[in-house]
Amino acid sequence: MNRGLIAKFENLVQLRGACRQLRTVSYRKVNRAQWRPVQSSVYPVQSVHLYPRFWQKDKSSSATLSQYRYLATKEEKKKNKKKLPQTKGEVEIKQQMTVEELAHAMGKDIDHVYEALLYTDIDLGSVEPDSILNEDYIKLIVKKSGMKYKSAKLKEEKERENTDAVKRTPADPALLTPRPPVVTIMGHVDHGKTTLLDSLRKTQVASMEAGGITQHIGAFLVHLPSGEKITFLDTPGHAAFSAMRARGTSVTDIVILVVAAEDGVMQQTVESIQHAKNAGVPLILAINKCDKPEADPERVKKELMGHDVICEEFGGDVQAVNISALKGENLMVLAEATVALAEMLELKADYTGLVEGTIIESRKDKGKGPVTTAIVQRGTLRKGCVLVAGKTWAKVRFMFDENGKSVDAASPGIPVEIMGWKEVPSAGDEILEVESEQRAHEVVAWRTYVEQQEKMRKDGEVIEAKQKEHRVEYERKQQQLAHLTWRQRRALLYKTNKHLMFSKPKERTEVDKNVLSVIVKGDVDGSIEAILNILDSYDADDECRLDIIHFGMGDISETDISLAEAFNGVVYGFSVKANETVKKLAAKKGIKIKLHNVIYKLIEDLQDELNSRLPPSVVENTIGTASVLDIFSVTVGKNKIPVAGCRVQKGQLDKKMKFKLIRKGDVIWKGSLSSLKHHKDDVQVIKTGMDCGLSLDKHIEFNIGDEIICYEEKEVQQTTSWDPGF
Repeated sequence: MNRGLIAKFENLVQLRGACRQLRTVSYRKVNRAQWRPVQSSVYPVQSVHLYPRFWQKDKSSSATLSQYRYLATKEEKKKNKKKLPQTKGEVEIKQQMTVEELAHAMGKDIDHVYEALLYTDIDLGSVEPDSILNEDYIKLIVKKSGMKYKSAKLKEEKERENTDAVKRTPADPALLTPRPPVVTIMGHVDHGKTTLLDSLRKTQVASMEAGGITQHIGAFLVHLPSGEKITFLDTPGHAAFSAMRARGTSVTDIVILVVAAEDGVMQQTVESIQHAKNAGVPLILAINKCDKPEADPERVKKELMGHDVICEEFGGDVQAVNISALKGENLMVLAEATVALAEMLELKADYTGLVEGTIIESRKDKGKGPVTTAIVQRGTLRKGCVLVAGKTWAKVRFMFDENGKSVDAASPGIPVEIMGWKEVPSAGDEILEVESEQRAHEVVAWRTYVEQQEKMRKDGEVIEAKQKEHRVEYERKQQQLAHLTWRQRRALLYKTNKHLMFSKPKERTEVDKNVLSVIVKGDVDGSIEAILNILDSYDADDECRLDIIHFGMGDISETDISLAEAFNGVVYGFSVKANETVKKLAAKKGIKIKLHNVIYKLIEDLQDELNSRLPPSVVENTIGTASVLDIFSVTVGKNKIPVAGCRVQKGQLDKKMKFKLIRKGDVIWKGSLSSLKHHKDDVQVIKTGMDCGLSLDKHIEFNIGDEIICYEEKEVQQTTSWDPGF
């Protein structure tokens, strides 16, 4: 055959291919749904292209046609295509992106995205450049392109406008008006704080308190005969004081430290002193119960010197007043000392403009709903004001004073009870007045948003740090299973534990109490992998073993419940559901189902479950200490029993409690006392500063200088040492 015939034949073949290409394009427009991707069992060396089903009978023609169509498309797009910047490193992705947006973000052309989609179950015939892809497909395309991705979601959301409410700028000092001082009554439990307030207010608050111990925080306005006003706070446990100090607010102007004359300095006395020092608030010392025979005010003053509280008579700046709150002795002297200190402090405030204040206590009343007691610090609070505190807001419906009487306005330094809150705010939260209810909604929405973003940011940082920290270890562990898919790994895990799957819960051993078996179900493979990567960092198997008996995608099923029952485990679900049938089955079998939509919350829940599996630890709580000053013996029958003459240095000795003997830092003996005497009388309790004689339940010789410790043992719930970083 000559060369002319060969050239004609080649031209005919090219013409035939072009005709088929035109026919295919027209067919695709009419029958788009018939187009399907070719899925190969192995990755192709060259690009895999699409072809219509009706050409499958002629494989060589189909291949030729695909190549012609592919090249023709390439040539056509080269004319109009702009040169895209090449993306190196990470690709910023969103939750939803169009094909065109993704191609631009990757620095590739659209055909590159189409080729990557061949490895998915998407119908390519329905995909256009403006078609929207969800996050899972976006991540897969980026991975198949040999790139890494990072979420641009947080970056976008941070552009949201800040709508928070803030304090006003400080007012002109010339426009400020004097205000009542805010005084906090602090001290050890049952040293007479509420009785002191009761005497000052001429009410019977103390008699209404359960057991004479204050059950809630109170704020009261006291009118003195001289016309002065003082706002008193009664803070049991100092929780509100600590919360206010932690938030940087300065509500309290003066602290009155109440110390019982017969008890002296106790644990909460020291805590009160520390709180006042940290807040930079001046002290006034009120030595209570001075009417009792065993009262020793001078000893109290000397003990306080050891805690850097120096009274005026010893050259310090702390006023000390001896009082009897129960009998009302010297209370006016204490009030005058408070007023005098307040005058030195020159306390003033701005009575105009938007209100600023601090919540002292909050509760939910059955009749009133959420109620707060607050101190106004700036402005004048009136009915109808719109307030914001924390992540809730209120339109003031009613206000009451300390006696429950309705009031129309509250000025700076005045305590008031506020009704109208949507939810109960926290003690110590800052109150700010805003212009309208709409503005209040904006502030609350912003604060909620900021809190969520901060949690998400920390969550992301911790996960990233943990992944980097444990990547080497994780890769080493997974190296043996690197050739398996996660489904095959799950099957292997199933086979390993198959012999235990159908055992009854009653047949499980007691050893399982220190083992937490978990089943993890997630919405997508990426979620499961992220959770498993965090769980890979668990390093407290010696405390409580963590076993992942099963993991997979999809909603929680009855099979998961049966498996959890066999292993006495807990089912955790991330962004999945459990239908009512599954929930009823789990409740019947006593299986816990924990569903979460945020990873850090799931991990926190799992930590709590691990902690609950640990046995409680025994902690020794010291009640009192005494030193041995003298040694003698008593003859009982034919036996000589060693007796120690002691003086209680701190706390008290209670015969019912446990004791230990310490010599030069070493514990010589632990047990209980056989006798405890004050002079010649048998007693149960010896308090600080009192002398006593005691003998042990075991004959042990004492040495002068030995220390006797009275203590009680308490069980405390242990926590695991595992720190996932959340």
